[in-house]
Amino acid sequence: MTNQQPQNELPPKTCTIERLVTMKEDVEKVLNGEKTATRRNGRYADIGEVMTLEGRDFVVEKVYSQSLGELTDEHAKQEGFATVEDYKNAILSYHPGMPWLPQMRVWVHEFRAV
Repeated sequence: MTNQQPQNELPPKTCTIERLVTMKEDVEKVLNGEKTATRRNGRYADIGEVMTLEGRDFVVEKVYSQSLGELTDEHAKQEGFATVEDYKNAILSYHPGMPWLPQMRVWVHEFRAV
């Protein structure tokens, strides 16, 4: 079950929106409309906050907590991958030695072009 909370119940941000999407490959996916969400182990943005990538603006529409075990292929598609397995393999390649634990919770940041 996804834990969606109203904005006023979210904990403080742990990082800034400028760090939400930084990898060149991910930036390209966002600019091409292939990536509409980013999962992070901290909260990087507030609902309504604007992320600017290469001069284009994207507004954060939803921020909520989710466990890795809840991920579906539809969630992977939000991230720009065909399947959860593809997404998992990519994440583990970025973070060598990191375990993929179904109970591990991440922060989902969903956004759209302005």
